Amino acid sequence: MTRPRPLRALLAGLATLAASAGLVLGAQGTAHAATPLPAHVFAPYFEAYNGDSPAALAQASGAKYLTMAFLQTDKKGSCTPYWNGDTATPVDSSVFGADFRTIRSHGGDVIPSLGGYAADNGGTEIADSCTNTDSIAAAYEKIITTYDVSRLDMDVEDNSLTNTAGVDRRNQAIKKVQDWAAANGRPVQFSYTLPTTTSGLADSGLAVLRSAKSAGARIDVVNIMTFDYYDGATHHMATDTETAASGLRDQLAGLYPNLSDGQLWNMVGVTEMPGVDDYGPAETFTTADAPAVYDWAAAKGIGTLSFWALQRDNGGCPGSGASDTCSGISQDTWYFTHTFAPFTSGTTTPPANDFSVSLSPATASVDPGAGTTATVKTSATSGSAPTVDLAVSGAPSGVTASLSPSSVTAGGSATLTVKTAAATAPGTYTLTVTGTAGSTRHSSTLALTVNGSGGSTALANGGFETGSLSPWTCDTGAAVVSSPVHGGSHALKTEPSSSRTGQCAQTLALKPGTAYTLSGWVQGPYAYLGVSGGATAGTWASPSSWSKLTVPFTTGASGTVTVYVHGWYGQGAVYADDLTLG
Repeated sequence: MTRPRPLRALLAGLATLAASAGLVLGAQGTAHAATPLPAHVFAPYFEAYNGDSPAALAQASGAKYLTMAFLQTDKKGSCTPYWNGDTATPVDSSVFGADFRTIRSHGGDVIPSLGGYAADNGGTEIADSCTNTDSIAAAYEKIITTYDVSRLDMDVEDNSLTNTAGVDRRNQAIKKVQDWAAANGRPVQFSYTLPTTTSGLADSGLAVLRSAKSAGARIDVVNIMTFDYYDGATHHMATDTETAASGLRDQLAGLYPNLSDGQLWNMVGVTEMPGVDDYGPAETFTTADAPAVYDWAAAKGIGTLSFWALQRDNGGCPGSGASDTCSGISQDTWYFTHTFAPFTSGTTTPPANDFSVSLSPATASVDPGAGTTATVKTSATSGSAPTVDLAVSGAPSGVTASLSPSSVTAGGSATLTVKTAAATAPGTYTLTVTGTAGSTRHSSTLALTVNGSGGSTALANGGFETGSLSPWTCDTGAAVVSSPVHGGSHALKTEPSSSRTGQCAQTLALKPGTAYTLSGWVQGPYAYLGVSGGATAGTWASPSSWSKLTVPFTTGASGTVTVYVHGWYGQGAVYADDLTLG
């Protein structure tokens, strides 16, 4: 055995002392504690399980801060967290360490998140899995010191919400870590990510916070998932975000009566799901919702703005259902990231030189091949009139949109010119005009309706008797099978997974303002049948044998709808047959 040289021995000794003091060594061997996050931070979730580089996507998207999902144990009863529960990706600087250092070198940081739906459902969230509070606290401390982070996020949903023992252990461990951090001069925050109703937390979520207060644990941010309401209603997602967060603020005021209004709002976090969420098209967060939520969040001074997830921020699968890799709507790549990114440098007080943006008219209706214009009006609302750069987004295939001029002094106007092609699909689309002056941005929208032909297109291959899926567009795993069938020789089989609903969809151009009835036969757990787009309606059942579902609906001004059938995440195969539209 060879002895280390004196310098190596000194550095090794410093590393041991630093670790015991809750510090880490930088590249030059200097002990330091993590840098606190900004008071208002945009940190979208990053799906750590799909092989992407966090640093590369952060750089490509412009997201300086990431919430890394997820850490969980590999099996029930374990007290050791791994990334995605995979023993091949432990909490170690060799796993994501280089990415995290690159992100910090660009002025950002990461927030490791523990739990997530799969872990919370399966019992591998560490506080559910491990019954030793000291071991849970030690695991939290290891994450903090290994990656030099200043916040941990606890994603608690599904079964973890009702596991009272796990809830209490988690909060007791948080208190132990906070005591450890205080003793070692290390800044550490904890956030809870919880499901919500449109009016605030359900009692199960409030119980998590009551347990934290009882344990003496300080919760810095309560981050609500403003999607997957699962209530069967049609939602305006931006409005629902505001009502859900306002309800949470009032609930926090009841728990923490000594906090000021500003402090209460700073405890609020909001996580959206861009595009179509897990529940389906009835809950679609649009490109028009994003700037509305941004302006509201900045005005209220909430602490954290996020969405699930960075890899979904693209328009690679318009018209489809929820996916881990795309939003299901037409959008520019990184549209939601670019809209939310300035929140990190935002402030709760209005900028010194502020402005507004509006469109007149705000709605327009054209036939395919025609065009229209709208006036973009700006005005100075405080201070001197800044120069406002204008951009337009959200134009679907077959539609072009341009601005002239593309930059004005606040108080000036520009013209938005929209042209459609003869083959542009009928429907209503949202075009967003965004004005930017420095770090300040405001938006306004134009609801563009491309008129339908007035004809009626029948549902094609509703019995799947062609032996193929066409013209249905389906998630991976869907297939035409010969058994079981309801009628004829074939039926559809969908294969939901942990990340997909197994949706198959078909877009139809129907008569505007006309009543229709969609019906079909299904069997299997959580079988959904419905329409989205120009009408929103749906129903579901979990029959063990063939059962008929019926969905009445009335088309809107465009007449265009998307018919869909799907199952639910990880709930088993669903079969569908003899789908008709009358």
